[in-house]
Amino acid sequence: YTNLNTLSLHDALPILSHSMQEFEIIAKTFQGLEEVLAQEITELGAKNIKTGRRMVSFTGDQEMLYRANFCLRTAVRVLKPLKHFKAEDADQVYEAVKTIAWDEYLDLQTTFAVDAVVYSQEFRHSKFVAYKTKDAIVDYFREKEGKRPNISIANPDLKLNIHIADNDCTLSLDASGESLHLRGYRTASCEAPINEVLAAGLIKLSGWNFDSDFIDPFCGSGTILIEAALMARNIYPGIFRKSFGFEKWKDFDRELLDKIYNDDSQERKFAHRFYGYDINRPTLDGALENAKAAGVADLITFEQKDFRQFVKPAERAIIITNPPYGQRLTPPDLLGLYRAIGERLKHEFGGGDAWIISSKEELFDTIGLRPSVKIQVNNGPIDCEFRKYQLFEGRLDDFRAGGGKVKTEEERNYMTEKRRPKQHREDFKARISEEEDEDWSPEYALLRNKHREFDRIYNKRERKSREEHEAKGERHTTRRPERRPHKPNFDFANKGGDEARETREVRHFGPRPESLERPYQRREREGNEGFGGERRTFGPRRETGRSDKWAGNKRFDNDRPRNNARRTDNNRPGRRENRRGNKS
Repeated sequence: YTNLNTLSLHDALPILSHSMQEFEIIAKTFQGLEEVLAQEITELGAKNIKTGRRMVSFTGDQEMLYRANFCLRTAVRVLKPLKHFKAEDADQVYEAVKTIAWDEYLDLQTTFAVDAVVYSQEFRHSKFVAYKTKDAIVDYFREKEGKRPNISIANPDLKLNIHIADNDCTLSLDASGESLHLRGYRTASCEAPINEVLAAGLIKLSGWNFDSDFIDPFCGSGTILIEAALMARNIYPGIFRKSFGFEKWKDFDRELLDKIYNDDSQERKFAHRFYGYDINRPTLDGALENAKAAGVADLITFEQKDFRQFVKPAERAIIITNPPYGQRLTPPDLLGLYRAIGERLKHEFGGGDAWIISSKEELFDTIGLRPSVKIQVNNGPIDCEFRKYQLFEGRLDDFRAGGGKVKTEEERNYMTEKRRPKQHREDFKARISEEEDEDWSPEYALLRNKHREFDRIYNKRERKSREEHEAKGERHTTRRPERRPHKPNFDFANKGGDEARETREVRHFGPRPESLERPYQRREREGNEGFGGERRTFGPRRETGRSDKWAGNKRFDNDRPRNNARRTDNNRPGRRENRRGNKS
């Protein structure tokens, strides 16, 4: 890096102007946290903020890039895009990457690595995309310098990220290095800890504004409590990081980072308390160590307690918790635990708000309380919901009559927006219909139209029937066709005409008629003889003294003279001679 104090004004001006130039920046996050991340970026003072799927893009200068890494709590990674391009195959990716002037970002002594994220039908393997990107950079230096830079997967000096969605490609510099969820304060862990970025996102989604106590009855290693305490005191998460990816860039400004790091003017005091409960004592000891490493141990009280023993707190409080939900951590009686959560909240937390994240609908149903807000989030690879429970004493009508509100205006708008149909749906259907008419054959189009007409008429009848039942106050049920009485609809004797129908029997299905004793008995033919001259028949087995599986048309050992001679190859029963006269 360059120390501006050692340069003249003439030499320092180009560097200063470069650091003040605005460029595009992308912050990546988890699904469900895009809006809270966009709010954080707005508070930093960024421009041109756009929300996407698991990401938020904005523009800013070099200081904004540093602050985004240092201050954002709900960002997983911060990227600086180098090039946007379109590609249909790996060769086009190679050619586009090779056109970049890579000597501006790394040299022969710089190690680098490429991370690829692919959502495309043309590119099926992300590793192959990463290899083609690496080959383009290596060939660029080999053609220009005659040598190539080295690759380092574990600890590269420069980390690149290529993102492909369909045929839209974005190649970026990774300004964060390690994931930003690795704050640096976690010295002890437990089984199935929650991600720090997700914990911070849940707190922001709850709308807690630091005006009450904070309780986590399933605190584990204390991640949710520590992230909430850092927010309450406005301590930035980057204060615990040892390094960032941009510190190894050629244009790294050490003085600018030191200025951001040493600025504690926004920190504040917190007048309330945090309470964390867990049934595991070693886990609580680890949570206390983490809180001390984060500098917030004086705000948090840890106590070994089962949630079934939870009692109403003395001060107004909010509950945000991540109980086990049978994915990575499974208690002995999972449903009983969630039943106890609902019972304790109903009887001991009236007048408060409880936010619970879980993954299974049956677990939420076991709680037995009606949520006021549901938010879809991801806990790693697990699809989850973050639900709010507005607790009140007595009946809902009495609560509302007293001026209570189950949902705030902001929460009501959020749920309304969530249920709102997609825009331009009719135009989309019309466009698809036109494309279908152009591409499909007339026979298929005719069959499709018949199918749609059937659906339209059937649905119309169902709606009419439902309206009639509702008008009468009756419950509507979908009519099903009555099952017809069983009757054979195929005559096996019909193949031979009327004459064959008179002479052959008809196979009966279902209960056997009393008049038909042997429905499947075949006619006996001459020469169809078994052992001992018996005729082989099919039908009811004759009664014998042997097991059923040996019953039938064979002659048994107890019916023939017993031969006590030892069986050998020469006196083996059943010997016969082949056509050449040899024994077989």
